[in-house]
Amino acid sequence: MFATLPVTALRTFEAAARLRSFKLAAAELSVTPTAVSHQIKALERHVGCALFDRVPRGVRLTDKGARLFAGVHGALLDVAQTLDALRPEPVSGALTVSTTHSFAALWLVPRLGRFHQACPQYQLRLDAAADTVDLLQDASVDVAIRYSSQRYPALHAACTLPEWFGVYGAPAQVALAGRRAPALVTVRWRDSDLYDQGWQAWCQAAGLPAWRRPVSEHAYEEEHYALQAAIAGQGLVLASSVMVSDSVAAGTLAPYRPQVQVPGSAYTALCAPGRERHPPVRAFLAWLRKEFQAGQRGSLPGSAGRQASLGKTRQL
Repeated sequence: MFATLPVTALRTFEAAARLRSFKLAAAELSVTPTAVSHQIKALERHVGCALFDRVPRGVRLTDKGARLFAGVHGALLDVAQTLDALRPEPVSGALTVSTTHSFAALWLVPRLGRFHQACPQYQLRLDAAADTVDLLQDASVDVAIRYSSQRYPALHAACTLPEWFGVYGAPAQVALAGRRAPALVTVRWRDSDLYDQGWQAWCQAAGLPAWRRPVSEHAYEEEHYALQAAIAGQGLVLASSVMVSDSVAAGTLAPYRPQVQVPGSAYTALCAPGRERHPPVRAFLAWLRKEFQAGQRGSLPGSAGRQASLGKTRQL
């Protein structure tokens, strides 16, 4: 049945496609780049089409190559998992999740206790960093939770948590803001203009074009720092409904003019095609999907929030 399958060529193809380099694939497989090239050419003859486009810094999958990679990667992952399950002590009970420092600190970590309670057999390692992880090339990361308006057609999108933006502060600061110009807390993203544009969009939606002239302004590099500053009474902050959800529930932050909301984008859980079938990843994504659904039910925006758009993109 499988006598004519070019197994070696398929394994070579999977490594080259995932690493986007014949040289890196050769190093992983302990063969020469020439051997990798020969295997890829043989596979292309076997399927009757080109699988890679050669580019200056490596190779790029063609459309048919991407289709083959999705199938081969998932199939080899299934085989690896089956072999691991046959061992007396399986070694695949761990997964690595990549996201930003702010999302980890303000949303994910406070909820992870429920995942550990539901799935104590799995060990989760959190990789919090600002840089985007290439899930097709970096096999050490199982799942990435990214915030972006972009689509990722080459990846498996498991679940999504949308957000909207509003202005929040400590309850005492929110009460004062109705009587005088408040101090503001701001976040300096990599593109700081995006945060300023968000404030402008909120002020426009609120009908307060001149309100963005605070008596003082405090800037922080990370969103979780800015929210802690707002909780401490340093001023009002423009913040994501996702990031402030726990603080609002605890009463340490309150919305200022809650009827005014600026649409944001969404957090999406992504993995390489086929990786979603890996038992720890499957369990984590199922748990995350329920948490995302609960988050949506707990912080649905009102209709007034559709007056302006934040228009930013933060990639994880």
